Amino acid sequence: MTTISTSNIAFSLHIVPVTGKADLDQFIRIPNLIFKSDPNWISPLFIERRMHLSAKSNPYFQHAQWQAWIAWRGKQPVGRISAQIDTLHLERFNDATGLFGMLDAEDEEETFAALISTAEQWLRDKGIRCVRGPFNLSINEEMGLLVNGFDTPPVFMMGHAMPYYGRRIEQCGYHKAVDALAYMIAPNFEAPQIMQRLVAASAHRVKVRPLDRKRFDEEISLLRDIFNDAWAENWGFVPFTVAEFHELGKNLRLLVDSELIQIAEVDGEAAAFIVAVPNINEAIQGLGGKLFPTGWLKLLWRLKVRYPSTARVPLMGVRRKFQRTRLGPGLAFQVIDAVRMRLHSLGAKKIELSWILEDNAGMRNIIESIGGHAYKRYRVYERQLDDI
Repeated sequence: MTTISTSNIAFSLHIVPVTGKADLDQFIRIPNLIFKSDPNWISPLFIERRMHLSAKSNPYFQHAQWQAWIAWRGKQPVGRISAQIDTLHLERFNDATGLFGMLDAEDEEETFAALISTAEQWLRDKGIRCVRGPFNLSINEEMGLLVNGFDTPPVFMMGHAMPYYGRRIEQCGYHKAVDALAYMIAPNFEAPQIMQRLVAASAHRVKVRPLDRKRFDEEISLLRDIFNDAWAENWGFVPFTVAEFHELGKNLRLLVDSELIQIAEVDGEAAAFIVAVPNINEAIQGLGGKLFPTGWLKLLWRLKVRYPSTARVPLMGVRRKFQRTRLGPGLAFQVIDAVRMRLHSLGAKKIELSWILEDNAGMRNIIESIGGHAYKRYRVYERQLDDI
């Protein structure tokens, strides 16, 4: 594996588009070069990254186009970036906004500037006038750049970064668009009295149940309907398509048991839900992104025998009609309470809830009331291309 050496800075920098399988494999491996000295870096599985970036397996590409590039110094890769245009975003907001993502690079202003300007030019040529990022690849996948909380490893499907990334992006003219937070809680929290009263007051109307695997496809469609309604007014929201949530459902069927997907019903109407997943990053740590020849055995043992000590809540939502009522906080608390009890029984010691938008005061208050603390911050940057 090629490693990055500062002695190579004297070589000229050139940016090359990713055009084939060999290029894509190199693109996927670049973070391992950048983070090789970072003890908190966990390499994603290469096979998963290939599927994530494949139009055949990722339904995102049914409504988006993208291009990726690699920065080279001589024969050494020193950075990467992607650019995306999501037609669903453009149809919803009509704001001529495109995205950049998958940005990793050496600590050189020249490298960041060359990568970002290349992505910007590709977007500009397609009529884009505002650029936001990073998104890997969409707002419904990995969102934002880690700007605080570098001292702990990322959990499953959360990004990692070097501390210099934010400064280098800002040097390219970008400013904060929005921040999102990752909260960590212990599953053995005690419900505050105000939550106990809210739950008691609605007990005759609210039922919380696990996902029914006998009606799996129907239940997954129900979760998509709740999520798209619950998040419709949030910053930058783009709805999950049927194909995207179907693909997500296939992964959930493999990764989680029914007790980790909880649905709250109000008078028989599905009103809220939550999905918790074991922290796969714990299980793949040290595998170097490879499952073969023995990595898959370690992965299975770590998932099935030595259950991960951490978990993540990547999906949660309360229908809008309940969000500003007395029922809203109680519904959110009850689905959190249901999955945390199951995770506690499985041996999980910590649960991450992410992402939570910085201005989502209601959800932040609920999480903080049960002992959660914001331990990582992710930032989405933006820049108007008309200013260039």
